[in-house]
Amino acid sequence: MSKYTVKLKFNREIAEGTMAFHFEKPAGLSFKAGQFGNLTLINPAETDAEGDTRAFSFASAPYEDELIFAARMRDTAFKRVLKKMQPGTEVMLDGPYGSFTLHNKASVPAVYLTGGIGVTPVRSIVLQAVHDQVPHRILVFYANRRPEDAAFLDDLSVAHASNPNYTFVGTMAEMEKSSREWHGETGFINKAMLLKFIDDLTLPIFYIDGPAPMVKAMRDMLSAAGVDEDNIRTEEFSGY
Repeated sequence: MSKYTVKLKFNREIAEGTMAFHFEKPAGLSFKAGQFGNLTLINPAETDAEGDTRAFSFASAPYEDELIFAARMRDTAFKRVLKKMQPGTEVMLDGPYGSFTLHNKASVPAVYLTGGIGVTPVRSIVLQAVHDQVPHRILVFYANRRPEDAAFLDDLSVAHASNPNYTFVGTMAEMEKSSREWHGETGFINKAMLLKFIDDLTLPIFYIDGPAPMVKAMRDMLSAAGVDEDNIRTEEFSGY
C-alpha cells in the first residue's frame, strides 16, 4: 500500500445529507473497483475524539480520471472540516485496501444488496464492469427511504443502457414522505423481491454492504433461503 497527497477539486451534494468529494487522481495510484482508502486531514482547524482519519470506499471507478469519495454528513469535527474544505486543499490518502471486489468466474452471477452510503463501492464496481464490458450477470438491489436519500441513484439507473447483463433494482421504504415520483420497487429488500429477478438464489455470489443492521438482516435472509455462507460476502459501513 502507498500514501498519496490528493488535492480537492470540488464537492457537491448528491442526496439529502450526503456529499461527494472529487479529488485529483495522483499519478501511480492503482486500485480495484470495490476497494477503499484511508483519508487523513492535514492540520485540520478542529479535531475530536474520533480523530482525523476515516476509511472511504472509492466511489469512482478505476478508469475514471478523478477520485470520488462520498459521506453522510454527521456532526463530527472530521465531517465539519471536510464540508468546509476549499478547492485546492490537500489530504493524505493511504491505500488501497480491501477485497470487496467482483469475483473472477464470469459464469457465476453477482448480486449486490446495498443501502444508504454503502452504495459507494457498488458505483465503482458497476461503472467499471460496464466500461470493461465484463460478461458477468450483475444485479444491484439498492434500498433507501426515499429517492431524495439515494446517493448515485442516476449513475446506477442509467448504466444498464450500455450493458444488457446489468440489472438495477431500486426500492424505497418511505415513499409517503417523498415529493418525487418513483416507479421502482417499494419496501425493504426481501426474498420475494429477489425472486422476481433471480430464478435460483443458490447460484449467485451475494455482496452485502451498508449499515450493520442491514448487513445482518440480509445475511440472515439469505441463509434462511438456503444460500451457502461461502457465497455471501459482506462489508459494513458504520459511523457514516
